[in-house]
Amino acid sequence: MAWLFLVLAGLTEVAFAFCLGKAKATPGAAAGWWYAGFAACAALSFLLLNRSLQQLPIGTAYAVWTGIGALGTAVLGMVVFDDPATPGRVFFLALLVASVIGLKFVSH
Repeated sequence: MAWLFLVLAGLTEVAFAFCLGKAKATPGAAAGWWYAGFAACAALSFLLLNRSLQQLPIGTAYAVWTGIGALGTAVLGMVVFDDPATPGRVFFLALLVASVIGLKFVSH
């Protein structure tokens, strides 16, 4: 169950990054809704991370959480916000995925 909480924490980290990106692109007071979404997603992400830490080592959990967030945010940036998808970026994102999977296999 701890791994499920951790994956959900990482996905909500991607969601709060998405909200920040949308807030940046939204003019005026309407951006406030995106900032509220950011706050809600950030709170949920930290809550889920905290739940996962009840069974997982902090070093592993934090590395996986930030890895999911970094990967998801980078892919989201390429798909939604037109960030460049260069071969180098894709290669190193693939290494990040391999590292996160590797941490899962070597954790007790």
